Amino acid sequence: MHPNPIFRQTPEARNIAFARAQAFGMLAVGVEGAPLLAHVPFLLTEDGAVAEFHLVRSNPIARALSAPLCARLAVVGPYSYVSPDWYGAEDQVPTWNYVAVHLVGEVELRPEDELRDLLDRQSAHFEDQLLPKAPWTSDKMTPDVMARMMRQIVPCRMRVDEIHGTWKLNQNKDDDVRLRAADAVEASGMGVEVGALAALMRDAKG
Repeated sequence: MHPNPIFRQTPEARNIAFARAQAFGMLAVGVEGAPLLAHVPFLLTEDGAVAEFHLVRSNPIARALSAPLCARLAVVGPYSYVSPDWYGAEDQVPTWNYVAVHLVGEVELRPEDELRDLLDRQSAHFEDQLLPKAPWTSDKMTPDVMARMMRQIVPCRMRVDEIHGTWKLNQNKDDDVRLRAADAVEASGMGVEVGALAALMRDAKG
């Protein structure tokens, strides 16, 4: 996370809302050697206290969870390269603007009898966002196929002890400089959701 405190003033409620809306992140756990990583869709409670997800049983993180592990779930939003030329001001350097929220806590395996409920709640969460499409439900699966799939995955829960958000949106620049950069990001940015990032830049205040 960026160390400049000006990029880390976002209220916790907004960080939680962002993470809940994204609902997809990179889970990292520390083990001997390089950290283990997994990309996971997740459900986050309204208060940000608990994240739930599942892992493939053969995933190295799942195999390492014979006991709870400290973990970080990194949730990334829009981002883009920002050229110094876009500021219309002297003595600027290249940078990247971005939004990211990290959830830090302890991950544990959950009993297998919790898996079906978790899967149903996860699919309902994402299917609801596709309305008016008729939602997919697990009842559409052949029971034997569903049971076979469920044997391949395990339910997990993360108790969230810390939430850290970085909203790096040129808050450290004068308003006119930041707004020029936002226009250029929207027109020519390279990254993900550059239009959304430009909108956030326009709303940002130092």
